[in-house]
Amino acid sequence: MYIQEHLNSFHNYLKFERRYSTHTITAYIADINDFIKYFQHLYETEEIQSANHKQIRSWIVGLMNEGIVPKSINRKISSLRTFYKFLVSKNIVETNPVLKINGLKTPKRLPQFVDIKDMDTLLERIEFTDDYEGKRDQIIVELFYATGMRLSELCALETSSIDTINGVVKVLGKGNKERLIPIHPQLLQKIQAYINYKNTQYKENQSFLFLTQKGEKIYHKLIYRKIKSYLSLVTTLHKKSPHILRHTFATHMVNEGAELNAVKEILGHSSLAATQVYTHNTIQKLKNVHKQAHPKS
Repeated sequence: MYIQEHLNSFHNYLKFERRYSTHTITAYIADINDFIKYFQHLYETEEIQSANHKQIRSWIVGLMNEGIVPKSINRKISSLRTFYKFLVSKNIVETNPVLKINGLKTPKRLPQFVDIKDMDTLLERIEFTDDYEGKRDQIIVELFYATGMRLSELCALETSSIDTINGVVKVLGKGNKERLIPIHPQLLQKIQAYINYKNTQYKENQSFLFLTQKGEKIYHKLIYRKIKSYLSLVTTLHKKSPHILRHTFATHMVNEGAELNAVKEILGHSSLAATQVYTHNTIQKLKNVHKQAHPKS
């Protein structure tokens, strides 16, 4: 069996058994192909079943010398580790050589977020156009900030995802796990008004919540571009993306006293450790207040 057949089987495993998103699967396959190209160049073969941990470590050193950041390298290590684990399960290789590879240390960085006053400016003072595009963009911005959902989750929303009776939005997260996120009544009314307007403008693809101007299902790059444009109006943060609004939602929730477990459930985190990073912003805020107010600071 050639390596491409292994990759095809692995692709199906990630898609149908692990139920990973298309974006995640693409990243995994790209990382593995990077190693295959390296292995082929050095050893003149694509068949990586015989690769050992020393050869994999030399690949990692090469990535470091190229200036690839530790976070990206760790993702590649994780992709390769999962691939070899799959090969072991299929009795294609006897042992997983990546188990002897340790991840690189990465500096802990606090999540960036938009200040409340800047979000107030964006939501209350920035004028969105009165056409379909403007109405759609306003709902997208408010949904990101009100729910903290991921870009992929928002793209996948359907009209039926909005439960106006119970006041929640049904979100399909990682691993096809559904979760319910509450939405305040005022935003629900805006969403319903938007849906009514959308249905008068477009007769096709009405099952999707968000459409392009051409009436097609909205896509990641368009939303990313839109969010970057709107955030540029109110903040000087270097990175301006939908994920920044996810960080903003979580940070503001924690700063305002929300229970960490509740924020974890809303964000769809699998463990509390992933959510605890937002407490660091709260601690930093307290330190700043203490420094400014305490006479001995």
